[in-house]
Amino acid sequence: MTDHQRLLQLTETLKIHARKYYVEDAPEISDYEYDMMQKELRELEEKYPQWAQPDSPTRRVGGAPLEQFDPVTHRFAMESLQDVFSLDEVRDFDARIKERSPNAKYTCELKIDGLSVALTYEHGQFLRGATRGDGRVGEDVTENLRTVYDIPLAVQEQRPLVVRGEVYMSAQAFERVNREQEDAGAPLFANPRNAAAGSLRQLDSRICASRGLSCFSFNVQNARELGFASHYESLQYLKKQGFAIIDPLLYSGDIDEIAEFIRSVGEKRGELPFGIDGMVIKVDDLALRDELGSTAKAPRWAIAYKFPPEEKQARLLDIVVQVGRTGVLTPNAVFEPVHLAGTTVSRASLHNRDFIAQKDVRIGDTIVVRKAGDIIPEVVSVVREKRPPDAVPYEMPSVCPVCGAPVYEDPDEAAIRCTGAECPAQLARRVTHFASRDAMDIEGLGPAVAEALLDAKLIATPGDLYFLQPEQIAPLEKMGDKSAQNLVAAIDRSRSQPLSRLLYALGIRHVGQKAARVIAVRFPSIEDILRASEEELTAVRDIGGITAHSLKEWLGSPQGGHLLGRLREAGVNMTEPVTQTGTRLEGKTFVLTGTLSKYTRSEASRLIEEAGGKVSGSVSKKTSYVLAGEDAGSKLKKAQELGIPIITEQQLEEML
Repeated sequence: MTDHQRLLQLTETLKIHARKYYVEDAPEISDYEYDMMQKELRELEEKYPQWAQPDSPTRRVGGAPLEQFDPVTHRFAMESLQDVFSLDEVRDFDARIKERSPNAKYTCELKIDGLSVALTYEHGQFLRGATRGDGRVGEDVTENLRTVYDIPLAVQEQRPLVVRGEVYMSAQAFERVNREQEDAGAPLFANPRNAAAGSLRQLDSRICASRGLSCFSFNVQNARELGFASHYESLQYLKKQGFAIIDPLLYSGDIDEIAEFIRSVGEKRGELPFGIDGMVIKVDDLALRDELGSTAKAPRWAIAYKFPPEEKQARLLDIVVQVGRTGVLTPNAVFEPVHLAGTTVSRASLHNRDFIAQKDVRIGDTIVVRKAGDIIPEVVSVVREKRPPDAVPYEMPSVCPVCGAPVYEDPDEAAIRCTGAECPAQLARRVTHFASRDAMDIEGLGPAVAEALLDAKLIATPGDLYFLQPEQIAPLEKMGDKSAQNLVAAIDRSRSQPLSRLLYALGIRHVGQKAARVIAVRFPSIEDILRASEEELTAVRDIGGITAHSLKEWLGSPQGGHLLGRLREAGVNMTEPVTQTGTRLEGKTFVLTGTLSKYTRSEASRLIEEAGGKVSGSVSKKTSYVLAGEDAGSKLKKAQELGIPIITEQQLEEML
């Protein structure tokens, strides 16, 4: 056998076995045998590229990455369907159709939870594949769709053919992909549909190929041109052409039989190897479809029955409290694993103390679980009659489960927060805030660098930043010697920031930029603030009781004291420059808007307040002046309407 003959033989043999494996789910050879044949074919194609077939199985592994997806105008509009949510609405649809055509028949098909695509063939070859987009214009994802084994690269039909399909990810492929994501430290996909969407829109088709997407084809877009009179007939034609069509499907004109089919599929949908979110009922007669036409939004000849969210019962094994980056304690239900909407779930958020109290959720209860929008697991209710006699009401912890600091229960909201200044759960956010421009202004220390320092265990508190050495930082990803030296230099410069910036950088609840400034002006050293009572603090203009209490509580906590000690040890400045507080702007209220050229807004606000003025966030009749920069918006317009003076930065300087 010549090399040419062997290449052609391997191409056809692999196409047959690929169909049996991916489409018919009936493999006849082992994965190893298939891989060895594909390896041999690839070697022959590299040696004789002129002989490689356009529908070769080697085209399924992806090619060179694209720079972008080109737009594609659909020859046939890809319409969406009208959703219905009850069998009564399905019967109403049938009545409307039967009023026009008493003997009308329907196809009833599974509604796959995936992404719609249009597949175009010419002269028997797969020419182009595009996403639905807005129904009229989509994106060219041909190279990615070539990697999907359910989509034939060649068909017997030589006339132009346009097929509509639904790309999806099976439950098995979804679990594999998420395992790989977890192993790589990458974010997990929320559900199979999201995973399929993310895979199909990869510019590198090799990534798409690795995800194992599938596709059901469910419509011949140009069926009338090809001489079809029946949709069911066109589906059988697609099957003969090598497309995977949706199974099971029902062909019937009996609405009772259709209703029973919908009920039976709904009861078993959790057992399917792919996700569905409903059933599609379509008029089968294509001529009748033409008569019925479409509304501006959807065809009149089809509807999509949407299943209610699938619900399962499970025993609640535990309630685990997690601490978020903002310090909020969130209770999570841990329950016996159940299969819902295509994935196995065993956890769901219980949100907050009010949610638990409202539903009276107790450890040991049997709970009803579903996926909101078929995506996020949620606890719907408690099955009270199955409650164990020893189940007791759940109480949220009084201390942080991560760091042991007391928790703060805000009477105005359901959230409970950790008060720990050095809580590990909040550390990445705290370090990023500490280094931010309006706080200690450490250039180059953003969220990614903060995460890298924490992951490498180089810091455990913001105070540890000041003890870092360049040689410790340089080995981190995307750093190097120069970047490490620049970061250490930026950290060193921040030691001299005034007390007002440090107070804000500490991230104390209720102590924002403005409060930090006025406190530091009145008490210009950290020792002054430590000595001040809550009453003395509240005597400061714009400082209320809540802010004063929060500040004193933080300063008196073990973690707050430790962090201040670490900062003192590092030589961080803890005083505010004593400035002569002016009275030139006393009694005047300013509003800042737009982009200032000479100052940042916080710098301009500080100058105004140091001169006795007040800065407000909104324009009113009490506003004295509006300081307007470039691209000023609605505040400037309102000031003009109220006749409030508009000033520039130069005019502000003159006032000062």
